[in-house]
Amino acid sequence: LLLNRTMGQTLTRAAEWTSAASGGRGKLAFTPVNEEILKDIIAFAESLPSKIPESANLEFDNALSWETQLDARSLGGSSDGFESPEKTKSGKPFILLQGKTISVNSITSLNKVLQAAAERKMKEARLCLEFNNDPVSNILGASYATTGGDDGTLARLINQSTKDEDEDQKLRIKIFISCNNLDMQLMNNSLKTLSGGVRLTPESVNREIGNLKRYQGEKSGRGLIKSIEYTSNIVFKSGARATPLRQLEGEICYVLVKTLEGDTYCVTASTAGFFENEGIEKESGEINYEKKGEIYRDLSTFLKDKSPKYAQNITSKEFVISEQKARRERSRSRGSDSGSGYSSGEDGRGKGRGRDDKNEKDGGRDRRDKKQKEKKKKRKEPSQHWKSLGLDEDDDEKKEDEKHDKKDKSPKRKVRHERQKSFTGKPKTPAPAKDSDYSDSSSESEEEEEAPDRRQDAGTQDLPPEYWQIQKLVKYLKGGNQTATIIALCCLRDFNLSTETCQLAIRNVGGLEVLLNLLDTDDVKCKIGSLKILKEISRNVQIRKSIAELGGLQTMVNILKSPNKELKCLAAETIANVAKFRRARRVVRQYGGIIKLVALMDNAPAVNKEVEDEEGKKDIEVARCGALALWSCSQSTKNKRAMRKAGAIPLLAKLLKSSHESMLIPVIGTLQECASESSYRLAIRTQGMIKDLVDNLKSDNIELRMHCASAIFKCAEDKETRDLVRVYHGLEPLVDLLENVDNKELLAAATGAIWKCAISRENVQKFQKLGVIEKLVSLLEDQPEDVLINVVGALSECAKTDENRVTIRNKQGIPPLISQLTGTNQALLVNTTNAIGACAKDKDSMPVIENYDGVRLLWSLLKNPNWEVEASAAWAICPCIENHKDAGEMVRSFVGGLELIVNLLRSERPEVLAAVCAAIAQIAKDEENLAVITDHNVVPMLAKLTSTVQIDGSPQAEDDLLRRYLAEAIARCCMWGSNRRTFGEQGAVAPLVSYLASEDENTHWATALALNQLSQDPDNSITMHREGVVKTLMEMVASKNTDLQENAAQCLGNIRRLAMCNERSKYK
Repeated sequence: LLLNRTMGQTLTRAAEWTSAASGGRGKLAFTPVNEEILKDIIAFAESLPSKIPESANLEFDNALSWETQLDARSLGGSSDGFESPEKTKSGKPFILLQGKTISVNSITSLNKVLQAAAERKMKEARLCLEFNNDPVSNILGASYATTGGDDGTLARLINQSTKDEDEDQKLRIKIFISCNNLDMQLMNNSLKTLSGGVRLTPESVNREIGNLKRYQGEKSGRGLIKSIEYTSNIVFKSGARATPLRQLEGEICYVLVKTLEGDTYCVTASTAGFFENEGIEKESGEINYEKKGEIYRDLSTFLKDKSPKYAQNITSKEFVISEQKARRERSRSRGSDSGSGYSSGEDGRGKGRGRDDKNEKDGGRDRRDKKQKEKKKKRKEPSQHWKSLGLDEDDDEKKEDEKHDKKDKSPKRKVRHERQKSFTGKPKTPAPAKDSDYSDSSSESEEEEEAPDRRQDAGTQDLPPEYWQIQKLVKYLKGGNQTATIIALCCLRDFNLSTETCQLAIRNVGGLEVLLNLLDTDDVKCKIGSLKILKEISRNVQIRKSIAELGGLQTMVNILKSPNKELKCLAAETIANVAKFRRARRVVRQYGGIIKLVALMDNAPAVNKEVEDEEGKKDIEVARCGALALWSCSQSTKNKRAMRKAGAIPLLAKLLKSSHESMLIPVIGTLQECASESSYRLAIRTQGMIKDLVDNLKSDNIELRMHCASAIFKCAEDKETRDLVRVYHGLEPLVDLLENVDNKELLAAATGAIWKCAISRENVQKFQKLGVIEKLVSLLEDQPEDVLINVVGALSECAKTDENRVTIRNKQGIPPLISQLTGTNQALLVNTTNAIGACAKDKDSMPVIENYDGVRLLWSLLKNPNWEVEASAAWAICPCIENHKDAGEMVRSFVGGLELIVNLLRSERPEVLAAVCAAIAQIAKDEENLAVITDHNVVPMLAKLTSTVQIDGSPQAEDDLLRRYLAEAIARCCMWGSNRRTFGEQGAVAPLVSYLASEDENTHWATALALNQLSQDPDNSITMHREGVVKTLMEMVASKNTDLQENAAQCLGNIRRLAMCNERSKYK
């Protein structure tokens, strides 16, 4: 799990984090590397006030908060909490401890907390880092936020400090530099430790323990230990035997090893190695997991250190000889077993022959299948040209260092001398810069990679006359002098190079190789003429691929360093055309093209300066072409990172304020592509680019407005961005874009931006006043899927308010929504089910949904293979059942529907389980349906789920939704037959009691409701009392929620009545 945290590089790359559930929070694993990192960070925090005295009084921008294990009394407070007398300028205490949550607002107060923790100082530091995703941002402010990787933040802040006279700002920068220095120190230390470290897996651990079991026992001559056995026979899907909670700490299993000396060790196998724990406690019979001693690379090393007899026997000559004999015996037994399968007696010749014939046929079929697979594999192999460029996956790592040191030392050549060489070969280019990451990710499909190569046959008679004319001109290019070459280039430009016929003709007659070779000459006019032609013909998919295969991109990247501005512009524009597919983008990055393209944008003059001279206009054009090429390259994830490292973000922010529309389109297009990365979204928001995007939404240029809307679409994933769009009055121009119904790309961008902005309720109120609901409903028909996904998504967000649900119903929006349920697009289905579920909360809308068969279609989506569709369909079914007049009969009318929804309880996705439990809670309100689902074994399946989301020490908020609806489903199912007793027999009561430790009040209410129903069975009441539920329920009785009060009180009454009956029976 990669998280952006303080000491960013160290805790992101070197520290080891446990995995977390979707949307959850990871934890620092208990490994030696992490312990060293925590020690260094604690030492840094304690020494910072002495190194920088002013930092002791610096108030944090946002308090650091976490769930502490400290007692308030250790800080000088009472059992209710602690509040320091010192206050910040805003009146907040520097240290505040309420319940289990502690907040600190300065370095001094943080050190006081660590000092109060004493020997538990390491645990407090661990919890602080786990609960605060970016502590540096909390301490110093949002402008110091970790955006991931090397984004030039440090250089920007240092430059800012030289201009800023604010002492507070200088202090923050000084602290930030100290944090970065510590980061580098920690990273170097951690990498040294990790380079010699070991990381075990369940498979390797089980293999080592299995091998050791062969040498247990004293009677055999090869005994090394007396015995070794696992402490648990339960094996999870991961192969580990440790409980899921301990697996989060990196532990795999626990074994009891008894040595020949008679000593017994309880050993923990973890991903970091083997170590001895505190052993099994006598009273509870449970393992004390605390580490005792150091960590060993393997179990054999551990035993050599603990058992002298083990160390002596494993190195003895007798043991080595006996092991060799045993290995030979095992190999002979395997050989005899395999050989017996082919032997056949004389009496069975006919039968054996039949088998041979069958095997022969099967063998032939296998060979044919193998040949077909080899042919397919061969067809998918990359072109030989890519191997020559150093991009072959197999040879990339071997040849990379060698190629990195090569340089092109060939002298400059004259035009005629170069043309007299063979033009059929590939141009010689320097080797790429070293790039260890070969794989690439792209937002674009690979259709261009596999596009068919359509070459025209020169022998046919139906070729157009342009083909023969181009062939003659290419001959002049190959054999003519410098003047003839320039004239031939001019003549080629007179053709309509936008047609595919002329484009492919140049390639087929060998003109592409000639044009690329001209780029290596010293004549500027030849280079310009060649690039102008290449810029036009590179719009063709096949030409792009050919240019990249012939090494043209490397030459163009080198031209970007030329002092001639026209050459740089043409090269950048051609790169923009060619870099439309993944391999080409990779080549640009590996040859240093990203850095050179970013440098082109730095040549632009000040945005507010009026440019009248010719040189200034050329600088603007150079910057525009650089942004255009980066737009194409930014479709790759690795290129986005390279752009950020090269300092592209501040340059894009500067160019975004330009008044030149031709400049703004590629700049905003690049931002639109890069906004898929969270680091870019943060930069766009913090560097004031949202206001510029909103301002450009009001432009007269349709293409510019489309790219602005698309950029807002991606950036509005963050709440702060959505609020900024509203503050800068960006909602009105977005709604105005909905009038352009004929421009589908613009419509998709506008509806997408409206959808994401509608996630905030304040924006929905504004949209409501602008009449956006009516406009969205009108777009539900005769639109492409990318528009429909956004339109339906926006309606689902707007339909969360009562007024908008009524508007959708009155404007006849429900029927076209239901018609989308018959499609196959997964994203559209998810948004549609969410929208219909929101509309179903309006009771007057239910008859419309039922008349158009909406409920049946929703139920059919429960069989969809996509878990998101399943979950959203189940959530949509809940209000449909709740608000239907005869819900029980409607549900029973679906053949096999109840069995289908019960079977979904076997899903492994918690999102699906929560939705299904909510639906079962609604279904169980009808007695007949409850009887049917009881017959389908809903009770044991619900009981089994209680233990999977049981709260054990550290509640997780993401599971509260499942706990709430699971408890409610159990409560509803208790009202039939002997279901209460069955739940108790299946062990559902004890885990339910633990749900009361959750912080969610809705979970408390549902759990109290379930316990109230279950407590009507005497055995369940006994279990509840044993689990200590009485004290917790007494606290719930004082809740402000009347339903929670009532259920808690009734449950206590049931337990009390059972206790009184028990007391009376004693005196009879």
